Amino acid sequence: MPVGSIRRDPALVEPTPGALGRWGSAMARRGRLVIALWLVLAAGAAALLPGLPARLAPPSLEVPGSESAVAAAVIARGFPEQGTEQVVLAFTSATLRAAEPGYQRVMAAVMNAMAARQDVGALLPLPEVAGQHPGHAYVLTGVHGDERARQRNLPAQLATAQEAARQASGGAVSVTILGAGRAFAQLAHTDMADLRAMETMTVPVAVLLLVLGLGAVGAALVPLLVGGAAILTAMGALALAGTYGHADSTMLTYTVTMTLGLGLDYSLLILLRYRQARAGGRSPESAAGHAVATAGSTVTWCALAIMITSCALFLAGVPWAGSMALAGLLSALATLSAALTLAPALLPRLDGLLAWGTLPWRRRDREREPAWARGEREPRWVRGARQLMRHPVPYAAAAVAVLLLLALPALHLRTGLHYDRATLAGTDMGTGLEQLEADKVASLTSLALPHPPGSGPVDTSALSAALRADPRVSVVSEFDNGRDLTLMLVADRSAPDSAAAVAFLRDVHERAARLLPAGQRVLAVGPATRLRDLTAGALDGLWRVLLVVLLASFALLLITFRSLLIPLKAVAMNLLCVCATFGLLTLTFQDPATDVNALLPLIVFTIVFGLSMDYEVFLVHRVHEHYRRTGDNTAAVLHGLRHTARPITLAAAIMAVTFSGLMFTRRLDFQQGGFAVAVAIVLDATLIRMVLVPALMRLLGRHNWWLPGQRRRNSSMAGTSRSYASSST
Repeated sequence: MPVGSIRRDPALVEPTPGALGRWGSAMARRGRLVIALWLVLAAGAAALLPGLPARLAPPSLEVPGSESAVAAAVIARGFPEQGTEQVVLAFTSATLRAAEPGYQRVMAAVMNAMAARQDVGALLPLPEVAGQHPGHAYVLTGVHGDERARQRNLPAQLATAQEAARQASGGAVSVTILGAGRAFAQLAHTDMADLRAMETMTVPVAVLLLVLGLGAVGAALVPLLVGGAAILTAMGALALAGTYGHADSTMLTYTVTMTLGLGLDYSLLILLRYRQARAGGRSPESAAGHAVATAGSTVTWCALAIMITSCALFLAGVPWAGSMALAGLLSALATLSAALTLAPALLPRLDGLLAWGTLPWRRRDREREPAWARGEREPRWVRGARQLMRHPVPYAAAAVAVLLLLALPALHLRTGLHYDRATLAGTDMGTGLEQLEADKVASLTSLALPHPPGSGPVDTSALSAALRADPRVSVVSEFDNGRDLTLMLVADRSAPDSAAAVAFLRDVHERAARLLPAGQRVLAVGPATRLRDLTAGALDGLWRVLLVVLLASFALLLITFRSLLIPLKAVAMNLLCVCATFGLLTLTFQDPATDVNALLPLIVFTIVFGLSMDYEVFLVHRVHEHYRRTGDNTAAVLHGLRHTARPITLAAAIMAVTFSGLMFTRRLDFQQGGFAVAVAIVLDATLIRMVLVPALMRLLGRHNWWLPGQRRRNSSMAGTSRSYASSST
């Protein structure tokens, strides 16, 4: 784009002050070195990617301190041979009956092979129950190690069992391992394929939006290069984490999704400020410094907001939430680093390409003075903004009414954790689950009954009789270690991820309180209890996370804008947006057979608050800049709308497209999460950021910037602003 034909703005030609401006200028001057360092970083990350799928573990299901975790520890001490978790070896044959000698030899071979493994404990054949398929048999198996060790050992254990069955039966009898951990491990195997499919669909759409929004193919290169570098770096960091620590498949999916969206958004904001500075007459290096000093400041605050809301997830007390916190931190750090270093290094070197491939209807210089400023008819959206400024009350009331109406279905929100049977269909795990449920041994629960050493086994006769008489129960067995622990094994007919299983566990505890000796402690562990405890832990932790995010958001905006009402209004609007989002989520996904994933409120709440802070800072920062120069609140709000409507719309569209890509995965929890975040972004960027926030700022007037103890400072600023406006005129 020829710069000589553009009227120079003296304010833009002046040297860029501030630490960020000097940083951006330094990155631009040393662009070759910066780009070379990023190439080395990208090459190192790419070298780690081939082994990434093998390093990923399923997400953690344990909740420290929960009943299931305590029960597992008690059983592991009292019955070491039972291990730290009990899984089920499920045998099936279409030609042999379980009672036949040939079938029994296969079971013995598999059990011997498994018993030879150091990570496998006792193997207990379960008795046949009424209605069980004659070709099916089950063996309760204890496995050793903590959760990560069990996850690492699971593939080898499964291979051992299947190879022993194949050699002993020639394929006539098959075997698989069933359990909550195995189910989620199977789901994790679909994530990499889904991630590739998602990128194949969302990246082209995001590129198209960039080209259409920026008006040129060349202009889209910078966000794509910066976003791509951030994604590659983040994935390399996850590969390292999987090698020396823990990284799960859910972390990967959300890290890639967030990094793609944030990387494109942050670099887009810097690019727009760069082009504005170039149109004002700055040199490429000076324009890069100016872009980092202005948009870079907004990007830094936005990334900080993402980091703060992500860190709040550590307070949930659920390891899964901690993994998501790391995903948010990694995404924000990778995108912020790329935006503040690689973007200013690339912009001056790609300056001549930014106008390449300009779209036919955008041939005229995008940075020319707009038609409305030259006295011609204003665009429709500018007239709409002026109408909003003249009549803020009806616009604000209408926006609030719409959001409240959308939020109403959330009153009937029902959460839960379920095996994603649609995704598991066709796998040996999915087939095994169907087999267990058809044979009425769907859920196995171990009841740990500690007793004083030497006091003898706990009298479980009354409880055992009551359970055997319960039509929901198919198996009841009792054991004692001869020292300090009695163990009861109970199999019920309800699927472990069903509401009926939770109700059964509640009934068992009520009966135990009545039928066991007074004061007897009862601890339950099994797939149903693990899912129940994870659900309860996530919902309990939500309130701690909610409080911290609200306080942190308020404090961050208070520090940024030195105002009391701006952060209060922002927090209220974000809560309204989240409620409307969950209302739409309930309408779209919830039905009698499907709940909203219980872990979803944690991640959606933190992501939506972090992203909405981006748009809040971007819009209000522009309003604040103009208000400080002129002291005219209405003009400042209109100025903010004029200069942020297009960037916010484009950035929100890219982010919404990125997260909506999760809806094309096979996992229901990803579909729900992608839908929720995409909807929240659209609501935030339209009803809230373009209607409700400007209307309220117009109504509040100078009180927008009120802070106790700042009256004298504001009066001085207003006088300075009037003098500035007068001299400028």
